[in-house]
Amino acid sequence: MPALDVEISEIRTTFETNLFSIMMLTQSLTPLLISAKGLIINIGSVAAIIPYVFGSVYNASKAALHAYSSTLRLELEPFDVRVMVVVTGGVESRIARTKRVLPEGSLYVEIESDFERRVSHSQEGAIGNTDYARGVVREALKAPTRTKKWVWRGNRSALIRFVWIWVGGWVFDWVLPGMFGLRRLGALLRGMERKRG
Repeated sequence: MPALDVEISEIRTTFETNLFSIMMLTQSLTPLLISAKGLIINIGSVAAIIPYVFGSVYNASKAALHAYSSTLRLELEPFDVRVMVVVTGGVESRIARTKRVLPEGSLYVEIESDFERRVSHSQEGAIGNTDYARGVVREALKAPTRTKKWVWRGNRSALIRFVWIWVGGWVFDWVLPGMFGLRRLGALLRGMERKRG
């Protein structure tokens, strides 16, 4: 949903699911992880890296998870507990199962079809969830000395990683508004202002 259209209750639920529950579970299981010299795997998202429009709350919850995981990794390192973040791209899932509609009076009603396309965009070209899981497990089973801090899995994750590291995040600020109608919306609004003025 657009940032200005998300219900506060949905914001709380998203953060409960994607961040707070993980924090609570981690605190509960840490004694066992320390005794086992274990591995924590947190499922992040490319949405934490890019400004994936109409998903600000989900993006923010995953970005918070990335930051939490990076700090947790350093804090648990003295105890030989490893932390790995899986930066997840498109994976076949039910993430788009909920019908999302713009509320009455939304600022984005002029580009509603672009919004609707964005709702299911992550499923376009998504890799199978079994393939995704096998790749994550393969990384998890590597020797502790070979554990990666970040594992990039899922459709477009390698491309996003390359662009983010070697080209720069500015590319996403340029590409995403065009992909999902925001540039067109800006032009429509400027045209309407010219007609009025």
